[in-house]
Amino acid sequence: MDDPEHRPEAVPALAGETKCDLLVVGGGYSGLWTALIAKERDPSQDVVLLEGKETGWAASGRNGGFCDASLTHGFANGLARWPEEVEKLERLGLANLDAIEGAVRRHGIDCDFERTGEIDLATEPHQVAELREYADQARRHGAGGRVTFLDRAAVREQIDSPAFLAGLWFRDSVAMLNPAKLAWGLKRACLDAGVRIYEYTPARGLTADARVVTVGTPYGRVRARQAALATNAFPSLLRRLRAYIVPVYDYALMTEPLDERQRAAVGWAGRQGLSDSANHFHYFRLTADDRILWGGYDVLYHYGSRIAAEYDQRPETFRKLAGHFFDTFPQLRGLGFSHAWGGVIDTCSRFSPFFGTAHGGRVAYAAGYTGLGVGATRFGAEVMLDLLGGVPTERTELELVRKKPLPFPPEPVRWAGIALTQWSLARADARSGRRNLWLKAMDATGMGIDS
Repeated sequence: MDDPEHRPEAVPALAGETKCDLLVVGGGYSGLWTALIAKERDPSQDVVLLEGKETGWAASGRNGGFCDASLTHGFANGLARWPEEVEKLERLGLANLDAIEGAVRRHGIDCDFERTGEIDLATEPHQVAELREYADQARRHGAGGRVTFLDRAAVREQIDSPAFLAGLWFRDSVAMLNPAKLAWGLKRACLDAGVRIYEYTPARGLTADARVVTVGTPYGRVRARQAALATNAFPSLLRRLRAYIVPVYDYALMTEPLDERQRAAVGWAGRQGLSDSANHFHYFRLTADDRILWGGYDVLYHYGSRIAAEYDQRPETFRKLAGHFFDTFPQLRGLGFSHAWGGVIDTCSRFSPFFGTAHGGRVAYAAGYTGLGVGATRFGAEVMLDLLGGVPTERTELELVRKKPLPFPPEPVRWAGIALTQWSLARADARSGRRNLWLKAMDATGMGIDS
């Protein structure tokens, strides 16, 4: 978000009452895609979007910039949870990524879009075998041509670090981009299409009768024929959904630009996105001006699902991340960090989005993207619009769409369970991936917490 040259001016807040055909609540990727696609499907309908602050200010503007085709938080999670649908989900996910790339070009969105793919990295011996098994699973399900296993020598030809023992290169299913510039470009595309956007207009409650959905705001209200809720990590206007989401905080650093010597020292000519394979993992990529974005590892939950601006900065995590960075790239010691930030993301117990409707099908929602929503939110927008349309589609017939994850328990059990899970994941990382009884129980019930 620290880009005053490209950051658009805020649009005025809503004052008074207005009416529309479709109301979208939330100005991140999920809401922006919903509003834009709604206008593309039917340019005549009146679409209003409400955002509590500025468009893209939260996770959509400050994430790692990995735009993954996966709709299921990775192939392995999809295979474990929806084995009968995984090939269809992979196909739909790739088509969704193609559609994002097409929209970026069609609307002239300058967001540094690079479809370089991603390499998942093994940094411990047991992870090498896991990556080989992952590659075998992909081949068995028709995705082998898009996935390449790299041994130690091959992975270090791509990106040089003594920490990397092997890699799995997803060649065409992940793109890198500037997240804030994508959000700002979608905002401009929505305005150009005729969407009425009101910023600094938080939604303060939702009611519905037989004809209209009404959402109150501090200085007015919106009366709509239908509504799409795209609030993700923030408390849903539908209280019954709040048990399905926990907000967790993720953190990242940005280096100063690498000079030619430093770029040569790490290689990385393919500019792929990278992540290691630990439970508490790091993700990292090159920016357009050759900085390294380095994030992940700590995933923090605050008691009572609390969200607060003071949690966006955490010096102890930044120090930890910096130490991990130089352990991974000792040849870059002395490189400075120009930015450090954090933010909240929504997670659910199955690590992938869930969907549904309320108030007789006139309100749709999507949430639970769990840190992999840059691409999947566009698919979620299509699902919400399909559900509001009331006509079954290939998307709405998916088990992924029809069934919900398990809800999280209330406090204090929620906090204690998340803390125990995080401790257990760290312990598994230290014990060659061996999962304790708690994690095995979570696996058996389909519960979990992830970034």
